[in-house]
Amino acid sequence: MPRTDPEGHGPVRFGPPLPEDGLPVLPELSAVLAAAAGRAESEPVGGGPALLEAACGYWDRRGLPTEPDRVVAAPGAPALLLALTAALGGDVLVPRPCAAWWAPYARLLGRPVFHVPTSAESGGVPDPYALLETLGRVRAEGGDPRLLVLSVADDPTATVAPPELLHETVQAAVGEGLHLVSDETWRDTLHDPHDTVLLSPAEMLPEQVTVVSDLAGALLPTGWPAAVARFPVGEADGDGLHARVLDVLTALGARVAAPVAAAGGYALGEPEPVTARRRAAVRLHARVAAAAHTVVVTAGAVARPPQAGRHLYVDLDPLRPALGALGVGDAQELEDFLAARLGMPAPGGHRFGDDLGALRVRLSTGPLLGGGTDEQAAECLDAPAPLELPHVQRGLTLLESIFDDLRDDLRDDAGRWEPPR
Repeated sequence: MPRTDPEGHGPVRFGPPLPEDGLPVLPELSAVLAAAAGRAESEPVGGGPALLEAACGYWDRRGLPTEPDRVVAAPGAPALLLALTAALGGDVLVPRPCAAWWAPYARLLGRPVFHVPTSAESGGVPDPYALLETLGRVRAEGGDPRLLVLSVADDPTATVAPPELLHETVQAAVGEGLHLVSDETWRDTLHDPHDTVLLSPAEMLPEQVTVVSDLAGALLPTGWPAAVARFPVGEADGDGLHARVLDVLTALGARVAAPVAAAGGYALGEPEPVTARRRAAVRLHARVAAAAHTVVVTAGAVARPPQAGRHLYVDLDPLRPALGALGVGDAQELEDFLAARLGMPAPGGHRFGDDLGALRVRLSTGPLLGGGTDEQAAECLDAPAPLELPHVQRGLTLLESIFDDLRDDLRDDAGRWEPPR
């Protein structure tokens, strides 16, 4: 079975990073970081006691009882996934599309990566029947699949997998002997937490699932790299995997910087300033994402309604004739076209494992906040109607004008080819 690794180099092959939130750093986080800046000693590989205890408390509050000897911290989720992939061995399966940083770390280790289609209702979790079919094909060709990476709150699609779909996929994967890594970076960014049910695979099968969470999702700025992993409980393999991952992190020298570890421990403790900022930021990005979604679907593009995170995933294939007239025929050309006109990153779907020929793109909400001063960004958090602020209106108006032009071009083309009556 052919692998679906994209060709390319550098940023095209390994980018893009997590979407920025476009907001100033929380002052209380800055204060904690500054207070720890004078520490000369380094944080231990895997994280110090304070950071690990804070991570345990974070998961305890989410119904996943955790002990410090089953937790590891690293400078970002990519380092953790690299260590997990190295420790587990074998081939790797991921959904199509998937977070841009999942596949490169398997490739660096020389591990085959196979993409599995997702369902129509959500991304992040492979369709269970497609998963079984892919496993059969890989094994028939001599492959050795051992690891499935998935995400219930997804980057890039910004959707949340329904519990019933997740249950079927998890059962199918474990029945086939796969270890699961659940990327839960965006679990705390649900746009409508009262009406959206998010279930962790670790709640279903705690002995077969490793949970990874990058704190840049909801707790820390993206420029302060820190992530935590929770290993399986209740069986010896969790101990063995924990030890092997620590070995890899030690070989890499992958330590969380001491000031960042202090800030991460504070944020994981979820004091009121952190939770208040998180609520306000999620509410803001949800409003901007909903407005951007309305813009793109009104223009004729296709996008699932965003449910989490600070991004949305748009399929512009219905606008292909208009884009083709502008020289845009694949995802890389679409990325270049939109990035130049929007003045913001607009990574094409090929970066997330989608076909290069598909006209898909991830749009982030952070740059739509106006890209102005910290004062303007802070004003977005406090405003009762943030979409009416001039600097936010400018970003959304620019997006609307670009998509409206594509829609109008498509209508003009259709009119020129319409037969006379």
